[in-house]
Parts: sequence; C-alpha cells; structure tokens
Amino acid sequence: MKINSLIKILKDKLTKEINIKNIEIEDKSFLHKKHKNFSKDKFHIKLIIESSELKKISSIKANRKVHSILRDEIGRSIHSLQIIII
Repeated sequence: MKINSLIKILKDKLTKEINIKNIEIEDKSFLHKKHKNFSKDKFHIKLIIESSELKKISSIKANRKVHSILRDEIGRSIHSLQIIII
C-alpha cells in the first residue's frame, strides 16, 4: 500500500468514528530505515488528533479506541503508531 492511500484510509476511518476537530498524520518511517526489522511495506505513523471527545476520557481509553478503529491497518500496514491527543 502507498502512504497516501494509507493516510486517506486512516483519516476517513477516524473521522467517521470520532468527533475530530483536526487531525495530522505523519509518515515517520524514514527515521527507522536502519532498524533490523524495518520493512518498506510497514509504516511508522504519527497521529496528532485534536478531539474534545478523546480528551474527555483517559489516555488509555482514547488510545484503545484509536487502536480498535485502525485494527486492520495496524495488522497489515502499520508497524508503529504514535498517538498524540490534544
């Protein structure tokens, strides 16, 4: 999968399930190219989500919610997921 396709899927899924004011999705894979288990087919993604809905719950519950929404993508295309909720 290409990174632009993955970003669109992530944005669509998250905005469908969560009330989000703004979302930024960054590909941080380039920072990990020299790691032993690096795969060009798996991405390192950083999510910055501005959501009052997620801010109202604990960070653990918010992270679990994001992970459950992106379960399929984490299994196929995402090696690492960094989530920042503002």
